[in-house]
Amino acid sequence: MPRGRSTFTKRQKEQARQQKQRDKNERKTQRKQDQPEGVAVVDEAEELRQMREHAAEQAALFGIGSDDETDAVELLTPHGKQADH
Repeated sequence: MPRGRSTFTKRQKEQARQQKQRDKNERKTQRKQDQPEGVAVVDEAEELRQMREHAAEQAALFGIGSDDETDAVELLTPHGKQADH
């Protein structure tokens, strides 16, 4: 018995969906291969710490602020924990 038109259409849609999924996975694999090796992932917390150190060095260089003022300031990380001074 021949299949109805709706069955044929459903089968075509499913085949198209599967092909799109294969294409997507292939592009994903290609992007992973194209990434240059040795690229370091920058930790946001580490980057923030480095920026604070640089700012402190600049402030000391230009004589901005005193030790009493810097002790009163609490530096907080994005997660609400105190940063090491």
